[in-house]
Amino acid sequence: MAFNPTARQTSLIKAIVFLAALIPLARMVYLTVTGQLVEPLEFITRSTGDWTLYFLCITLAVTPLRRFSKWNWLVKLRRMLGLFMFFYGVLHFMTFLWFDHFFDLAEMWKDVLRRPFITVGFIAFVLLIPLAATSTNAMIRRLGGKRWQWLHRLIYVIAPLAILHFWWMKAGKHNFTEPIIYGTILAVLLGLRAFWALRKQAKA
Repeated sequence: MAFNPTARQTSLIKAIVFLAALIPLARMVYLTVTGQLVEPLEFITRSTGDWTLYFLCITLAVTPLRRFSKWNWLVKLRRMLGLFMFFYGVLHFMTFLWFDHFFDLAEMWKDVLRRPFITVGFIAFVLLIPLAATSTNAMIRRLGGKRWQWLHRLIYVIAPLAILHFWWMKAGKHNFTEPIIYGTILAVLLGLRAFWALRKQAKA
């Protein structure tokens, strides 16, 4: 059944989603300042990384959900969800840079080059930057629709790198279930996007 909210309802939905997206951060802050964590650095590092991956999946799910449900208004949430993915990615990176290396860029760079799981995570984060920087309507107009779309196809590179980073993180604890689950989810979501893009090109 089609659901077409009014502009006011859409604004309310966006506000609710915005506040809900901040709950993980609020929880991390609360647990840290109240001293409820045995290893706060490990918890914050893991949580910010996990939520970056979760928002990656949620953002990529918008288009398939919109197509299957016919709820075209969902596209109005996609940019915000994508920016929250970047936001938690920044927090994940800053945890690594601040608490692991105390803003020593030289030591951070050595770590990036020495440890493969950090290398792929760092590459994925760097590739996210141009996507976040070009998320505004002004940047879409400046780049042009086609160039903007080509740039944002970097997500097809970022997603596998994120899963590989996640896989190596979990491999040390012999936990492969979560990487397999999220890898499968992302493969399906990216596969659907690729299928629709190819079909669109075939019809053009």
